[in-house]
Amino acid sequence: MKKQAGDTADSEKKKIVIAVTALNAIDSPGPGVAVIRAIRECPDFDVRIIGLSYDALEPGLYMHDLVDKTYQVPYPSAGTDSLLARLLYIHEIEKIDLIIPNFDAELYNFIKLRDRLKKAGISTFLPDLEQFEARDKIKLYEFGQKHGLLVPADKVLYHAKDLKATAEVLGYPMVVKGKFYDAIIANTLEQAEKAFYKIQAKWGLPVIVQEFINGTEINIAALGDGEGNAISVIPMRKLYITDKGKAWAGITLDDASYIELARKFVKVTKWRGGCELEIMQTADGKPYIMEVNPRFPAWIYLTAAAGQNQPASLVRMALGQKVAPFKKYEIGKMFIRYAWDLITDITEFQSISGNGEHQDKKKVDSKVSLN
Repeated sequence: MKKQAGDTADSEKKKIVIAVTALNAIDSPGPGVAVIRAIRECPDFDVRIIGLSYDALEPGLYMHDLVDKTYQVPYPSAGTDSLLARLLYIHEIEKIDLIIPNFDAELYNFIKLRDRLKKAGISTFLPDLEQFEARDKIKLYEFGQKHGLLVPADKVLYHAKDLKATAEVLGYPMVVKGKFYDAIIANTLEQAEKAFYKIQAKWGLPVIVQEFINGTEINIAALGDGEGNAISVIPMRKLYITDKGKAWAGITLDDASYIELARKFVKVTKWRGGCELEIMQTADGKPYIMEVNPRFPAWIYLTAAAGQNQPASLVRMALGQKVAPFKKYEIGKMFIRYAWDLITDITEFQSISGNGEHQDKKKVDSKVSLN
């Protein structure tokens, strides 16, 4: 097989065990299922996938063609000690080579545990705490000012009573955001207060209120090597957006300015791992960075389809291999998300919700063949 950019010198298949989170393939999907699809598509790996779930109804748990075995893990609010104890228990059984976490809210705990996981023999490929916090929504405007990047003005609020004064500065409409997820456009003070309390109830404080920027939404998936080099950059324009603002269809773009913007971000942060830049391109061509998500986006499988398999490249780098930056990708490659009814049995649901573990895919296949 001819080597391409992103390939390593060692082309032999390596047997690896990879644990992946964010298996909630719903209307606001997590990246986990897409990450697994991209990794399984790479011919260089002989991989066993361990799903790490927070909820027994995450659809990825029941996709036995993708996930070999699933374990529940404690919610991020339980802290690092509970998470570490659970991961070490799973590791004792599964001998995990690599963990790829994909939820914003869980990344802080995984970053804090990175060295202890490495000592136990579990690799990760995550930004360090300084990189992670630099692009935080709370600090994003300051980050943009420091590095000459366009970022909308914002205010970090702890009290709804401050919305009126904030509106006098930012004007209407303005965007009310949670510290992890969710964004609501408010056109009046009443709408802003309603959005504030809704987001506070779901994600806690603080709540970020951001200047509204009108334009075209562009998303950029990037992969950094931790040394300032962008291994892969794929820009995508949303073609269809859900009521939650999530891309349900998108297309890869040919625009060097987006690629240079992502490369600049990776360079100044020395970003390690995957990330997504959410851009709003104004009518006069100004690219405002609305958010920087510190993990792969849910549409990350499109990078594999376009010729730059970012999850597979992350796996290589996490295992200590050198990966050359990709030089090209397919322009006009589209994804269209769809839903279907995944049928399972109550015993499978009881297994994960009652025991905290899902039965092994091989056992499921064996049971089917016997029947």
